[in-house]
Amino acid sequence: MSPTESQAALVLFSGGQDSSVCLAWALERYGRVETVGFDYGQRHAIEMEARQTVRREIAARFPRWAERLGEDHVLDIKSFGAVAQSALTADRAIEMTERGLPSTFVPGRNLVFLIYAAALADRRGIDALVGGMCETDFSGYPDCRRDTLDAMQGALNLGMDRNFRVETPLMWLTKAQTWALSKSLGGEDLVRLIVEESHTCYQGERGELHPWGHGCGTCPACELREKGYAEWDAAGREALVR
Repeated sequence: MSPTESQAALVLFSGGQDSSVCLAWALERYGRVETVGFDYGQRHAIEMEARQTVRREIAARFPRWAERLGEDHVLDIKSFGAVAQSALTADRAIEMTERGLPSTFVPGRNLVFLIYAAALADRRGIDALVGGMCETDFSGYPDCRRDTLDAMQGALNLGMDRNFRVETPLMWLTKAQTWALSKSLGGEDLVRLIVEESHTCYQGERGELHPWGHGCGTCPACELREKGYAEWDAAGREALVR
């Protein structure tokens, strides 16, 4: 067992494509992997349902990972969502705001998630915090940038006197490369699981199953997911070298 495999990780897990790939990535590397989800008043409950389905299916389809999959934690932070309103927590149009940011941007969301995750990790004896933040193919959210997360990591370690590592395996990947990474981790079985069970759509649409997954097909999240899948598929569905 490698040094990493003897350690534990806490995955910030929403049940979306990116966090599902990150969960698989962590399960491949760490001996114990716990997950944490956040109920911040998001409009669509399907997100919270999808995360449980993905966890269950990963355990069922990948026995080696099932042995490593630990507890799931759901934290109620609705008061934060009420303060930091966006198109994800309130009934408003998905558009660019006067600040040049999408109306789906929840101010400080990833920072708040990391504070709560770190407090939980401290209690659970976990040093690695794994998140699906990415600044290659993303929606323009400033709290997805690695510079932001480096600053947050430093603040958490100073404030809690710990040695947390904020790990972001997708940070420099395009969405096409994220699809490729999923295949390199779990083959077509993991790709199919992510297509069928993960949820990304901002509109909460779970009707038609497209080649890239469920979704409205028109919101920014669906467009990124569909575009990445099409590019990966056109390139021959290659897997990344891990």
